[in-house]
Amino acid sequence: MSWSHEQVGENRYRESFGRYLEDFKVGDIYEHRPGRTISETDNTWFTLLTMNTHPLHFDAEYASKSEFGRPLVVSSLTVSILLGMSVSDISQKAIANLGWTDIKMTAPVFCGDTLYGESEVVEVRESKSRPTQGIVTVNTKGLNQRGETVCTFTRSVLVPKRGHGVDD
Repeated sequence: MSWSHEQVGENRYRESFGRYLEDFKVGDIYEHRPGRTISETDNTWFTLLTMNTHPLHFDAEYASKSEFGRPLVVSSLTVSILLGMSVSDISQKAIANLGWTDIKMTAPVFCGDTLYGESEVVEVRESKSRPTQGIVTVNTKGLNQRGETVCTFTRSVLVPKRGHGVDD
C-alpha cells in the first residue's frame, strides 16, 4: 500500500494513502493485503442483500448434489472483496471508477477460502478532456490460499494528478 505521513503542524502528522496519476507505472504490481477469509455468514448475507436466489449459494443439501458437493460463494461477493482489497492501492484518491471489463471466475470459491489480490498497472494516460486528471487501467487477479487464480478483471479509474486531489 502507498501510505505516507504528511506533516500538518509542529509535531503533528496525518496519514495519507493512495496514489496520484504520477505514482502509477505500467508493469508495477501491487499485492493487496491483508487477505480475507470468507465465512458462511458473509456468503449468506451477501446472497440475501443482492437477492440472489440460486440455491447453490445457500442450500447445503441442494449444493451437495452439484458437481461441487457444497455451496459456492456467490461470484459477485468474490469480485466485491477483491475490488475492496485494491482500493488503498488503486483508487483511494480516485475521482471515479470508469468501469470493469473481462470479469472471469476461473475457479470455484468456497466458504472458508481466503482471498488474496494483486493488480498490475497496464495503462496510464492523461485525460484528453480533464487536464488535471488521468486514467489508470489495471488487471486484478484474485488468488485463494493455495495460490490458485479464482477471479480476474480489468478496471479503469479516473485519478487526479498531484496537487489536484481532494485532500491536497
